[in-house]
Amino acid sequence: MSTIAPSQPSAAADRRPARPAYRVTPVRVLRSEWAKLWSLRSTWITLGLGLLFLVAFGLIAAFQFKSRITSGRPMDRGDFADASALSLSLFGTNFAQLAFGVLGVLVAAGEYSTGMIRSTLAAVPRRLPVLWSKAAVYGVVVLLLGTVGVFVAFAADSGILSGTRAAMTFSDAGVLRGLLGAGLYLALVGVIGVALGALLRSVAGGISVLVASLMLVPGLISLLPSSWQDHISPYLPSNAGQAMFALHHDATTLSPAAGLAVFLLWTVLALAGAAVRLVRSDA
Repeated sequence: MSTIAPSQPSAAADRRPARPAYRVTPVRVLRSEWAKLWSLRSTWITLGLGLLFLVAFGLIAAFQFKSRITSGRPMDRGDFADASALSLSLFGTNFAQLAFGVLGVLVAAGEYSTGMIRSTLAAVPRRLPVLWSKAAVYGVVVLLLGTVGVFVAFAADSGILSGTRAAMTFSDAGVLRGLLGAGLYLALVGVIGVALGALLRSVAGGISVLVASLMLVPGLISLLPSSWQDHISPYLPSNAGQAMFALHHDATTLSPAAGLAVFLLWTVLALAGAAVRLVRSDA
């Protein structure tokens, strides 16, 4: 009668390394969102357009102003009569905000249209770190790019407008505050775009609401009685944001600090709405 000895685990199996346990950390989520942002061709194209709008339209405005000055033709308010080197260099901000805001919507809503959001939320079950990371990564990118763009535009416009009544330098009062405020404004517009994309989960819907809130609503408010306009208009997102980098203020506009506070409040409200839907609704 034969007996079968029990098999012993091989020594090689004992030496097999244990599979490392990966944890979801804020740094890893940030790195993931950073990689996803730069893997899209639309990121490079749209950020490039935003930077181009900032510099190109600033230069065009400066050349237009100087040509009217040198020609000796009188200028009314529509022809930059009260313009300064700062306001002319920031002329492209209204166009750049659309590029940066639209890309912000794509950063968030694009994952819903492709279905990639399911994989993202499976990797980060707590969900909210995904939203915070998207907003932080994209906001910092736009802050840096927008700030560089407005500084380049102002430096170029200062040379173009030298010797005119609009000439200014970096050392003039309000210039650095205005340039930094413009860069921060563009960054917050990008964050609002991310929030709208996550809230509405639709590229078309997010872009429509963004454009309406920044450009259409101020025009509609102008149809109201003037007494109503004075109480509503300064607190609209675009008007509050523009107060952050305007050189001069009057009774109908907010101060830079108040404009920043109001625009930050709009940003927080958009992010809060996106966070609530992200937590309560399935992808």
